Amino acid sequence: MGSFDGFKKYLLISCFILEITHAYYLPGSFPHKYDVGDQLSVKVNSLTSIDTEIPYGYYSLPFCKPPEGIKDSAENLGELLMGDRIENSPYRFKMYKNETEIFLCKSNPLSHDEYKTLKERIDEMYQVHLNLDNLPAIRYMHRDGFFVRWTGYPVGIRVQDVYYLFNHLKFTVLVHKYEHDNVVGVVGTGDGAELITPSNETVGGDGYMVVGFEVIPCSVKHDQKDVAPYGKYPSSIKCDPSSVEMAIKENERVSFTYEVSFVKSDIKWPSRWDAYLKMEGAKVHWFSILNSLMVVTFLAGIVLVIFLRTIRRDLARYEELDKEAQAQMNEELSGWKLVVADVFRSPENSGLLCVMVADGCRILAMAVATIFFAALGFMSPAARGSLITGMLMFYMFLGVVAGYVAVWLWRTLAAGENRGWFSVSWRVACFFPGISFSIMTVLNSLLWASQSTGAIPFTTFLVLISLWFCISVPLTLIGGFVSTKGRYLEYPVRTNQIPREIPTQKFPSWILVLGAGTLPFGTLFIELFFIMSSIWLSRVYYVFGFLFIVFILLVTVCAEVSLVLTYMHLCVEDWRWWWKSFFASGSVSLYVFLYSINYLVFDLKSLSGPVSAMVYLGYSLFMVTAMLLATGAVGFLTSFFFVHRLFSSVKID
Repeated sequence: MGSFDGFKKYLLISCFILEITHAYYLPGSFPHKYDVGDQLSVKVNSLTSIDTEIPYGYYSLPFCKPPEGIKDSAENLGELLMGDRIENSPYRFKMYKNETEIFLCKSNPLSHDEYKTLKERIDEMYQVHLNLDNLPAIRYMHRDGFFVRWTGYPVGIRVQDVYYLFNHLKFTVLVHKYEHDNVVGVVGTGDGAELITPSNETVGGDGYMVVGFEVIPCSVKHDQKDVAPYGKYPSSIKCDPSSVEMAIKENERVSFTYEVSFVKSDIKWPSRWDAYLKMEGAKVHWFSILNSLMVVTFLAGIVLVIFLRTIRRDLARYEELDKEAQAQMNEELSGWKLVVADVFRSPENSGLLCVMVADGCRILAMAVATIFFAALGFMSPAARGSLITGMLMFYMFLGVVAGYVAVWLWRTLAAGENRGWFSVSWRVACFFPGISFSIMTVLNSLLWASQSTGAIPFTTFLVLISLWFCISVPLTLIGGFVSTKGRYLEYPVRTNQIPREIPTQKFPSWILVLGAGTLPFGTLFIELFFIMSSIWLSRVYYVFGFLFIVFILLVTVCAEVSLVLTYMHLCVEDWRWWWKSFFASGSVSLYVFLYSINYLVFDLKSLSGPVSAMVYLGYSLFMVTAMLLATGAVGFLTSFFFVHRLFSSVKID
């Protein structure tokens, strides 16, 4: 259902662009006109907490249920993977009709398990998330002299061992006058869309658009009076966020009420997400990134200039000598020139190297496509789950690239031999997805045991497996088959049968390889903090333009670092550069993992429970593995083409 809605949405976008040149808003959703008195329905999402990182369903707590029953909203694959569960709620308003003291329901007497669960959710600071017209409810509050914005509101609060529940909600809906340009338009929300044509009823009407949704939670002690649902509560209700009254007790009922007011706003519909996308400390964020970009670019430029000048000088000296002088120099001098007959000797575990490089290329291409389209606004927060869905789709269809690269590298190492291409392609199709499914299965088992909505439903598991074996695997095999018909890279020099002895080094070369990752890590650690905060602290990340710049710089630095390390190893007559070039740039993932542990210890200090820590470390391991493959592929391919070019420039008999 979600995929059909997505297809319909993009089809309508195409029709819209063909009809007019004026666009309402590129990312995610389109304005929905509500006439005065039209019903607005609030939807609920999973309960989340930065203390546990384990989401739970809204109706896992004894909240009021809608009269028509609980119904799931249309979800896409990305929402399910993110743990979102969008459901209908009993809260409903009428456009531009202010209402106060609306009685919602009275719960049954709290059982022992319900009372215990409520206390646990309050202790763990779980937040309730509501949505109206695809806008999350936002809460404003003053704290330590600052004006703080939150999405959602807490379930309750604990004061001196007494637990209080927020059972009265004060809603404020910001609306803007609907503006129609007497043209064909696309109208809808993130849950659906429809193509409409202008008519006398829609042009110049009194319709409004929702441009803001604010909530103030209050804890109010209600008299235990019987009132019909959606009836007016007989007593006056004063919503004071600074005081709490509704203490929860076992075997006692809880009454829920709400009020809503509509306020005209100057905020236009395309700008209604600005309140959510503003990031605290934006100036520090931008200046820190620019500072890192300039410093790392300057250092990398110096290294690259010195490096190129050194190689050119060596080549010039080598080619100016006659054959006898070259032979004499080969006996007297040391360096990269002496490993000419061993530099292209096939590495150990060459098949695994082909697989890892190919999967790294696919992840790299997926990252480029995702960040690019996200920077253009196609994967905004307005379209829930679009980022994860886009990444998954890109990864699957880029299986053609992975298969092609794997077989191309395999044929290059085997001097054009096609034998074994199917095996290599199959391993590429199963390597990283297999690791991902293993991690996902373990984490899912933990979340299933915790009855969390973060657990992927079994049907979604079947969908993912079907996408893997019905789309990704065939495309990877097709890419491998096409590569068998293409050209491979021929070596410029011959390889001796007997390998050259590698001189003893003063220091293990792997120390230098692992240390090489510090420079690429310096390009992204500031951006990494904001990305981690958006993932684990429920903050919205939307500066994809800066992320794209940092990504380009990271790729550049990884290429340069690996290239320099490869040249240094060749200069000390170490011809085993294949795996070292891969891990020289891929070692940045080691520092990212260490940073993840540091973030867990110092920034997520309140993270409670072994399941929460396992979930965090599991997702961190998944992210680090993907980064290892992507950055390692960049380093290896750069070094491979460099070595090929370097020894192609040397005149050999």
